[in-house]
Amino acid sequence: MFGGGGMNPRKMQQMMKQMGIDVTEIDAEEVVIRTADEELVFDGAQVTRMDAQGQETYQIVGEPTTRELGSGDEDAADTADETEGGDAGGIPDDDVQLVATRAGVSEADAREALEDADGDLAAAISTLE
Repeated sequence: MFGGGGMNPRKMQQMMKQMGIDVTEIDAEEVVIRTADEELVFDGAQVTRMDAQGQETYQIVGEPTTRELGSGDEDAADTADETEGGDAGGIPDDDVQLVATRAGVSEADAREALEDADGDLAAAISTLE
């Protein structure tokens, strides 16, 4: 869109601001892209949000690791979200990741808080904050 190969970054920001484009760096700890077959996990990725005329675009820069989805994990996560009781088969990884991200703690701390709260996401997050 821009020729900008040798353009001064400050000048580029001024031009983008004049065109109504707002660029924001996001301090992301982890980005997960879930497909039907696998998850692409970016740890410590550089994430940029660009807002142009009400349309938000996200750019992720980093090296992903790939994880296979387990059969039934999504159903277990949905069930745990809907009920306040614990999950006899353990805490779903999706719940652990959600609590860790929201509370800004490690997955081990998030898992422990979820176990103490019998799988209750809101209670686990509130105890960690």
